[in-house]
Amino acid sequence: MLAGRFLYSSGKGAHFASAFFYMLDVFRSVFVYSWQKYDFIIFVRYLMGAAYLPSPLHKYAYRFFAVLVPRSKDMFFLDVKPEVAFGRIVLNRDRREMFEDIDSLRKVREKVLSLTSIGDWIVIDAAGGPGEVQREIRSRLKSV
Repeated sequence: MLAGRFLYSSGKGAHFASAFFYMLDVFRSVFVYSWQKYDFIIFVRYLMGAAYLPSPLHKYAYRFFAVLVPRSKDMFFLDVKPEVAFGRIVLNRDRREMFEDIDSLRKVREKVLSLTSIGDWIVIDAAGGPGEVQREIRSRLKSV
C-alpha cells in the first residue's frame, strides 16, 4: 500500500505524504459512514491524528475535521505515556513507523492533550490493561 510506504520512510516529503493520505482516509470514512445510523461509531485517531501535523496547523486541522467527523457528547481519549506506548510498539511490531520513536511520541502526545480541551474529551489513563480501561469508560458513561 502506497500510504504505508510513506509511514516507514523519513523526511519532510514522507511526512507530508503521510498527512495527505491521512486526510484522504478521513474524507473517505466520513463519506462512507456518516450517513448511516449506528449505535456507536469509533473513529480511531481521526480527530487526534491532526496532532501529527506541524504546529499550529494541527489545531486548525482539528477544528476543520471536527466539523466533518460524527461526534458524540461522550468522547474518550485513551492516554498512554510515550514510554508505555513505545514499549507496546516494540513488543507488537517488527518495524516502526516514522512517528514511533520516543521523541515523536512525546511531541504528538503533548499536541493531542492540548486538543482534548478544544473538544471536551474525557481523558482516560490507558496504561493499565483493557479491562481497566473498559471499567473506566463504563463508569464515566454511567456518571454522565
